[in-house]
Amino acid sequence: MPCLLGCLALMVPRFVLALVFLFSGFLGRAYDTFLWPLLGFFFLPLTTLAYAAAINWNGSVSGGYFFMVLVAALIDVGAVGGNGWQRLHRHEVVVIRDERR
Repeated sequence: MPCLLGCLALMVPRFVLALVFLFSGFLGRAYDTFLWPLLGFFFLPLTTLAYAAAINWNGSVSGGYFFMVLVAALIDVGAVGGNGWQRLHRHEVVVIRDERR
């Protein structure tokens, strides 16, 4: 089951974050207050899950767990930044016409 949630988290991290919050104490053991998971839900959902996993499995964010959190943050920020780049450059279409006819 955790492997399925891990694969699903890459596609729909907010849905998995909500499931983890509702059906387990995984986030409660990692965060002291409700504020950080709530902010993470809106801004960096995959990073929130990766940080909670690092704290629950290792007790701290060090070694390979730091790399896991870093990659999750890069994926989250890349997803946000990539959409903005596409919006800015959506209308730049180059049309090459063949005038040999």
